[in-house]
Order: sequence, then structure tokens, then C-alpha cells
Amino acid sequence: MLQVRRSAERGYFDHGWLRTYHTFSFADYYDPRWLGYGPLRVINDDLIAPGQGFGKHGHRDMEILTYILSGELAHRDSMGNGSVIRVGEVQRMSAGTGITHSEFNPSATHEVHLLQIWILPEALRLAPGYEQKAFGTADKRGRLRLIAAHQGEDGAATIHQDVRIYAGLFAGAERAELAVASGRRAWLQVARGNLSVGDTALADGDGAYAAGPVQLSLHGGTDAEVLVFDLP
Repeated sequence: MLQVRRSAERGYFDHGWLRTYHTFSFADYYDPRWLGYGPLRVINDDLIAPGQGFGKHGHRDMEILTYILSGELAHRDSMGNGSVIRVGEVQRMSAGTGITHSEFNPSATHEVHLLQIWILPEALRLAPGYEQKAFGTADKRGRLRLIAAHQGEDGAATIHQDVRIYAGLFAGAERAELAVASGRRAWLQVARGNLSVGDTALADGDGAYAAGPVQLSLHGGTDAEVLVFDLP
């Protein structure tokens, strides 16, 4: 049975330079009912003001993915990577034994809107790693496109956990199906817009989750962009 975590139930903070919604407990937001979902530990919905960002800071033993919804994000890290992440792109950073990095909105006029996702890795003290992949509108239009997976198949980013992450864009009559097997679980996050999953209507910022076996039927979208996680 599909359960819903409404957008308004999330943690919210306005730091001036950063407006952020936390689906799961993070930083100053703590709710013992929402510590994660399987290995999915963080979904932060961040809006970063022009010319602002996260200064250099460190992480260990976490798979960190950044998914850009609008604007651009400049990245630097202790592995020597320097890049700009743009709309439709996915950055995967494996913190492993330890990394430091910074993220900055290079625009003088526009916010950057992104989802930051943390996934617990399958093992500790992995070698740090970095990857950046682009998935255009056509890749996701009216379908669920695999964007990250354990083996990195079909051009997806490689993550060190038995997780498959899909992204899709839906409007009008566009629809897609995803079967989640017994012993697995699914989390769906509406990044923007609205759509229905079966008989359940979801809006911008809502999350929905279910244990397998379950067939997810996505339809009735209005400018909807969604991420779907197939999790152990």
C-alpha cells in the first residue's frame, strides 16, 4: 500500500542564503520517525541564493548525489575535481575514506534549485570517487530513465549500494510503470509539479513509499519531475 509524506511535513529552514526542505532528519531537523528509508538517508530540497553556497567541508562513508532542477552549481573537491553541474545532470560523489568539497552558485542573478541525496554505502572505507552524468529532457520525457545504479548500467552513474534511481518528466497523457519486487521497497519524490501514482495524487515536494511487491503507475502529470528509488 502506498504511503505519503506530504511536502508540508518536511523539515524547513530559511537561512537567508539557503532555503531547504529535509525529507529525513538532517542537521537541526530531527524526527525519530524519519531517519531514512532503507539505505536512503537524505533527500534535501535546496534553493541557494545567487553568489552563495556551501564552503569547504568534509564527509566520510556516504554516497552523495546532486540532481540539478534549475540553475547551475560550481563544485570543487579534494580529489582535484572542478566542474559546473547543470540542469538534468547528476553528480555522484563517493565520500569513502574521506573527502572535502565546496558547492557554490556562480550566478549573480538566479537561484540554483537542486536535490541532494545521500545513500548509505554497501561497505565502509571505500576509495573516494567522482562521476558526473547528463540526462536531457528527451531521456526522461514520459518515461522513467535510470540515472544511477549499482553497476552503472545503461549509462547511469555508479553507486556503491544495491539501489536503482530513476528520473522522469510527465505531463498530460504520459505515463510509466515500475515494478518493485518482493523484498525491495520504493520511494518516489516529486521534485516539482504534480501527478498521480495509482489513485494517489501527489504534489510538488511530496514523497510516497511502499514495500514490494508493488506496481507503481505514474500518470496524470502537470509539469511533473520525479525521482523514484528502488531500494533493498
